[in-house]
Amino acid sequence: MATVHQENTDSKASSESENFPEKHGTMASDEKSKEDQEIDNLNYPPPWKYEKYFIGGYSHGRMIKFKNPKTMYKAINLFAGVAIMFYGYDQGVMSQVNLNPHYQELMGIAPIEGNQRNVAALGGIVSVYYGGTLIGALVAGSLADRMGRIKAVVFGSLWALLGAVLQASAMNITWMCCARVIAGVGVGAIDCVIPVWSAEVSSHSARGAFLAIEFFMNIGGLALAYWIEYFAYLDPNKEMAWRTPLALQIVFILIIGFGINFFPESPRWLMKMGREQESRNVLKATRDADVEYELKTIKKVVKYELETSGANHYAAMLLPKDKYSKQLRWRVFLAVWLQIMQELVGIGVITVYAVDLFQDAGFGLQLSKLLAGFNNISYMFSVVFAVYTLDRYGRRSTMVWGAVGMALELLIAGILDKYAQIKGPHQRSFGAGVATLTFLYTATFGATWLTTPWLYPTEIFPLNVRAKGGAWSVVGWSIGNGIVTMITPFLFQAISYGTLLLLFGLNIFCIPFIILMYPETAGRSLEQMDTFFEHGGSWNVFKASHRIRDKGIDDWRWTKKMHEGEQEELEKGRRISGGGDGAGRSPEEDEKDGRMSWRKRPGYTFRRMGSNAGIM
Repeated sequence: MATVHQENTDSKASSESENFPEKHGTMASDEKSKEDQEIDNLNYPPPWKYEKYFIGGYSHGRMIKFKNPKTMYKAINLFAGVAIMFYGYDQGVMSQVNLNPHYQELMGIAPIEGNQRNVAALGGIVSVYYGGTLIGALVAGSLADRMGRIKAVVFGSLWALLGAVLQASAMNITWMCCARVIAGVGVGAIDCVIPVWSAEVSSHSARGAFLAIEFFMNIGGLALAYWIEYFAYLDPNKEMAWRTPLALQIVFILIIGFGINFFPESPRWLMKMGREQESRNVLKATRDADVEYELKTIKKVVKYELETSGANHYAAMLLPKDKYSKQLRWRVFLAVWLQIMQELVGIGVITVYAVDLFQDAGFGLQLSKLLAGFNNISYMFSVVFAVYTLDRYGRRSTMVWGAVGMALELLIAGILDKYAQIKGPHQRSFGAGVATLTFLYTATFGATWLTTPWLYPTEIFPLNVRAKGGAWSVVGWSIGNGIVTMITPFLFQAISYGTLLLLFGLNIFCIPFIILMYPETAGRSLEQMDTFFEHGGSWNVFKASHRIRDKGIDDWRWTKKMHEGEQEELEKGRRISGGGDGAGRSPEEDEKDGRMSWRKRPGYTFRRMGSNAGIM
């Protein structure tokens, strides 16, 4: 009956279309023109009145141009990689500066060992930097929306340049602390805006490859800073040994602050400001296909952004007054807490204080420095595996099993480190075990936890608050780094090998948060993420999934990765199965298995439990 009715309806519609073609054409034209009118007649905001006081910015005449848009894409990725490399360099530059005897004496923090005041001062000099990155990220997130991504990067570069000059010329601890905060403001601004800018300017056809390049260069910057300092330390002039690496930051900053002005501005920001033709020019320069469809899509996003502009403020994201803002607050929490957990699992301890760790394991100073340097190189190449793990296993599974692996490595390393500090015939063997497990730990982190906290915010925040979402992510990173770098010197002196055992406990501590609170974003669109936050209604991802299922929404397994085949089935309106053993089983069958004695359950049930949790 339904089929006959549908055929009759289709026949009737076809007949009407044949008899009155002009009527149907006029109706479609009217609907189309109404939609176009809505996005063409947007009330664009006026330029920010203080924008003229900030130097730099986008100019179509100044923008570099290539015949092939793919060449532009590569140039954008390379430039963004240099900026991310600077961020890694700046983060790691203090690792050996702290060990320089001339630096310690000039700052008034010598001797370090056994002096609690000097230990606190050493940690304080490192950690105040992250107070600056927190401020810089919040300021730049707002400026990027007001005056454009390029001007916000130039703004950050000026602060970073001033900070670098002051650090390289510091004469006392107060001077150095102020310089570190100023530099932090600049790096926080750059680190907040560059990922957003590169994502909005570039095509998304090679997202995984760009992710690998970005973080490979990030850790490459960390390793570069370390080896420059290592060879500089061989110079008899110990003052230049620590001032030179700090001064070399200026090279990166000049490239970023000057070079960004020759690149295209975000087409979305240009459209938001009513500069449609400039937005079209940028798309033509960076895309090798027809740009009109994407331009229209950007217009629709801008229309939505202007309609929800009341939520695009830091205060509204923290103190919501409506349902939409409440969803944003939960996304802010997830982004900030994930960055803090990234530091709690211990990577800052290993990278910044690696030399101290190897010395505690019984190695001499020079050998400890070499081991720390090679560990950074190993760390850099491990990042390549992140693309494979993230795409194949999803975000949740990658982080959960990464934390399990790091916890086991830290537990064994802590036990071996205890015996490595006892002189005897086996001390060297225990020390070698500690070094091996340290290498394994950093490689595991690079392949699992390094990328996810930076990727996750871009997948959960709506486009209209993406810049401020990135800023909140940097805030979490700043808080985590600041705490860890401040207390680590105390930990090494107070509990020695117990530091590794503490980090083992923190890795275990983080696992339940990932399993219970974080929805799987792999394979899902931004619209699907909006569905989760709108209909989930719970901090527990399992309860949220069941609520979404109860509302009749097909995509309800938010603990599992969405595969391409499942996405296609979802778009066609078919039911999505869980995959693997027992695929296609209904929730009622799962509940029936749950009531059975474990001795009588089918063999696949336990595997399905892990699979449904997103960890198998």
